[in-house]
Amino acid sequence: MSHDATPTVMLVEDDIDVREAVADTLEEVGYRVLAARHGLEALGLLRSGSSRPCLILLDLMMPVMDGWTFRDEQRKHPELAQIPVVALSAHAGMRDLDAADHLRKPIQLRVLIGVVERFCGAPRPPE
Repeated sequence: MSHDATPTVMLVEDDIDVREAVADTLEEVGYRVLAARHGLEALGLLRSGSSRPCLILLDLMMPVMDGWTFRDEQRKHPELAQIPVVALSAHAGMRDLDAADHLRKPIQLRVLIGVVERFCGAPRPPE
């Protein structure tokens, strides 16, 4: 199986435990995961162009660059603005984010997989 056929999901989350749990879950069902610790790191990965994710899972409350600032920057670039964003947060206040969807923390992994499949299609099982 080539990497090109594997849907890639970007995960932007500062909490290492959440980041690893979500990444492990998505990788187990067959997605590739690009993980970033904050918005600035995520923008750098996106701008490097090495891989275009089918979805960005975006935490809102992060150091360095929070989710709202990341969205403002993402929307300034037409090629990046097309990538749908699902906000991850324990809090309300996502109205001005213009996110495609949101998941409330703590994240239910079965719900997470369903949301990712909706935007990225079902992955191929890992070999």
